[in-house]
Amino acid sequence: MRSVGVEEEPLLVDARSGAPLAASGAVLAAAERSAWQHLGTSGRREDDEFEKELQKEQLEFATKPVTEMGELQEEIVRIRREASRHAASAGGVVVAVATSPLPVPPSLNAGRRYRWMGEQFGLTAQEQLTCGCHVHVSVASDEEGGAVLDRIRPWLAVLTAMSAKSPFWQGEDSGYGSYRSRVWNRWPAAGPVGIFGSADRYHEQVRAMVDTGALRDEGMIYFGARLSATYPTMEVRVAEVCLDASTPVLLAALVRGLVETAARVWQDGWPPARIGTSLLRLASWRAGRSGLDGPLLHPETMRETSAENVVEALYQHVREALKDHGDDDRVREGIAHLHERGNGARIQRWLRSGGPELASVVTRCAEMTLR
Repeated sequence: MRSVGVEEEPLLVDARSGAPLAASGAVLAAAERSAWQHLGTSGRREDDEFEKELQKEQLEFATKPVTEMGELQEEIVRIRREASRHAASAGGVVVAVATSPLPVPPSLNAGRRYRWMGEQFGLTAQEQLTCGCHVHVSVASDEEGGAVLDRIRPWLAVLTAMSAKSPFWQGEDSGYGSYRSRVWNRWPAAGPVGIFGSADRYHEQVRAMVDTGALRDEGMIYFGARLSATYPTMEVRVAEVCLDASTPVLLAALVRGLVETAARVWQDGWPPARIGTSLLRLASWRAGRSGLDGPLLHPETMRETSAENVVEALYQHVREALKDHGDDDRVREGIAHLHERGNGARIQRWLRSGGPELASVVTRCAEMTLR
């Protein structure tokens, strides 16, 4: 069974005001102290689970690779609580929102790479306080990974819509379910891409992009899905950090289902759908605009239809793989819950409609993050 891992990028906010807190250095130092204390009691140092990100107001952590979705959820809950404990030492809390509802001038982290990004990309880098959820799924070979990339392209926008959690930007309602997706696509190497045809052509394209000098390294290849340069995995990067711990697990199960389904189709000799990149960009925009509260482009027809129909199409597309992985019941229940309650964008707007200030929305979301 394919292993799965999740990376999350929670926002750091002040525990009292809900304002973004430029405290990643203090939080990472607290995590480092905790790791050495664990070494003193157990004789074994804990793995480094937390890393800094582009901005000081955010954190990144990654789960270990697992095969069971129940274990993945336990990992996410555990690490979120650890992150919150470390943030408390700096007067902060972690909150799983994809953009800050409150106005913020973000602060670039120190380091040669981040300094280069700030100089190269200007306002795009300076304003880029966005928090994602990346899903890694193991692949049997580089060639299989390349084949999967070509075959999951039409379905990625559905994951953006399901995870949409960024309706507010700089204190205003953006009108989008996922405004993060609009900000993220300012990067020159972000978003949907064409069909590569093979893993070799994928790597050739990546090398050519880095060789232009416009990008510093392969880590700045921000495709919606990419092959890992370090691990035998492919990484899907279109989702937003999710309020409750069950939603990234739902997304991980669906992504593993997409990878497995695409690999089987490739092994059976079926070519990828010849959908142009321009249409996929429209699908990505539509997903960001609507979330689950408006029409989406159907991945097979590229025509607008209801969000419910599009999510159902994704489920049906991967259903056999879900059954084989033992994930079918979890995914059906997760989708039903998502439609009933709404995604994070709908929840944030619902919290705001009750009359509280945006600061109260942030603190309520911080509570939901740790459930």
